[in-house]
Amino acid sequence: MAEHKIRTSRNHPEEITGREFTHADFACGKAFPEKRTGRLPAMGWNSWNAFGSSNSEDLTKQMADRIRELELDRLGYRYVVLDDGCYRQERVDGKLANEPVKFPSGFRALADYLHERGLLFGMYNDIGTNLCAGAAVGTCGFEDVDAEIYADWDIDFLKVDNCYYLWDNATFSAQENARYTYAPNLRGIRIQKPGFKALLEAAQGVLTGNGARITEGGYATEIGTYDGTNVGTTPVGERSGELRFAIEVPEDGTYDLSVIYATGARPGVGAWLQVAIGEEAAENRVYDALLPETGGEEDFAELRLSPVQLSKGANVIRLMNHRRQENTLQSYAAMFYALKAKSKREVLLSICEWGKTQPQNWGYKVGDSWRILNDITFAVGSDRGPGSAKWIDPGTPSITSQYDKCVIMDEFAGLDRGWNDPDMMVIGMRGITETQARTHMNMWCMMNAPLMLGMDLRTVEKGDAIWRIIANESVIALNQDPLGIQAKRVYCSLTDAEPDLTYVTNHDRVDILAKPLADGAIALCFINLSEWEKRGDFSVSRGRILRMLGSKVVNAEGWEKAGSFLLRDLWTGETTRTESDIFRVEALAGCDSVLLRVEIET
Repeated sequence: MAEHKIRTSRNHPEEITGREFTHADFACGKAFPEKRTGRLPAMGWNSWNAFGSSNSEDLTKQMADRIRELELDRLGYRYVVLDDGCYRQERVDGKLANEPVKFPSGFRALADYLHERGLLFGMYNDIGTNLCAGAAVGTCGFEDVDAEIYADWDIDFLKVDNCYYLWDNATFSAQENARYTYAPNLRGIRIQKPGFKALLEAAQGVLTGNGARITEGGYATEIGTYDGTNVGTTPVGERSGELRFAIEVPEDGTYDLSVIYATGARPGVGAWLQVAIGEEAAENRVYDALLPETGGEEDFAELRLSPVQLSKGANVIRLMNHRRQENTLQSYAAMFYALKAKSKREVLLSICEWGKTQPQNWGYKVGDSWRILNDITFAVGSDRGPGSAKWIDPGTPSITSQYDKCVIMDEFAGLDRGWNDPDMMVIGMRGITETQARTHMNMWCMMNAPLMLGMDLRTVEKGDAIWRIIANESVIALNQDPLGIQAKRVYCSLTDAEPDLTYVTNHDRVDILAKPLADGAIALCFINLSEWEKRGDFSVSRGRILRMLGSKVVNAEGWEKAGSFLLRDLWTGETTRTESDIFRVEALAGCDSVLLRVEIET
């Protein structure tokens, strides 16, 4: 069993003692050795969209029974996950406990009920002090205790949220907690030793990454990790800003380093500073702590930091604050290691910090999936009535908002990493038409998203329209294809420049996605994001597909030489033959899609 490597505290952010927890190591692409890799996206049902905090033991059992009656378990839907609202409001003798009215038999009994039926049991918690619905039972500082009780409850899955987090201005957290995750305003640094003095102003440095800027007043501000919770900010590229100085010194030796700064306590201006000497590949962090508060955001003070070792000639000094990502990784890692140490079962860890800290950069180290945005719907159901969802919304709560971001994140996902999570599906909820539901299913399966149903399964009957969507074996097979590669957008009607990397939120468009499969076929999905019919030549060539997918294509040589192809529509079952190496559709109804499995004709 794995040994615990870290702890969390409710008193202060933890010291970072290992490079594997630092921003400098994010690009390595290697999960922690203790993490099991090779898992395909999870499939199952989560209680939140259907019932919100009003879920109960009786409702959960009914959903489990419906999964079996509808034969969804045979198709891979096996995780049954309790979301928020299932615990007592406070810990009992320091431990988690079941809410006695809604879950009178306790969670171990519910786990046994599910396991006896061949299903898997999932639960929910939060890295903060409280759960998002308010219960004061978050895991912060309790990882060992909670992991032991989760082991006793025999869980298979843990979704961990990010509300009331002490070390960032997360949802329901104090805004002034941003002082931990943003650097102060920086006017410059001073470097000196006997016989040498240098003052470098912020404008003489170089800003890297995203967000940081030099003000008209001549100081650097907004140095931190850009908040990815909402729509509109691309996940591609370096999301964390730094102020870098190049300095030449006359000789090797110890130099005094001072920083000229002014603190704040809001998003954009904080009080925590990290200083490193050298590039990330071999950096030496010389400072990583809160600076003494100044009178205000433009009341600059000078503070002498620890002496630093510089080499004769050129040196790089980097001022930064990567703590938004590093703190959050540490908190999730604490739970990860505790589960590894305590549980006899393989527990899947679902990271749910809504893309705030750019988890695509670090989530793969400990998580099996990571949420990419805030919730897909805020109009969840309850025991009194069903919830609703939207196709389009200017914020995060819509199918298309989640898709827009996830579709350009394919390079962050994989069997050796984990999966981008655009949230539970809203198929079967009010406001979503049958056409939208079918396209929603296509999107999530092509993008290798976890397939977590969010509807009240009592509203579904075997053989009806909704059942035929969620039970389409050919479409599910794309999501669960053993090659484990998320589809790449190879065409976007609104941009021809890097359609796989460009974040597009205008829904008056058609996209084409291509997904290589283990048996050598390629799935193509043509999607009309608009609510109106689209007509035109929406096409992609064989050459473009192969160039953009590159080495991910199985039997690329065969694809290059093929003279004809078989195209099977995965919804109608119709197969057509073509000798053209241009794949196209010329008309798509509003919100509609065409999903083809393309094979080389032999």
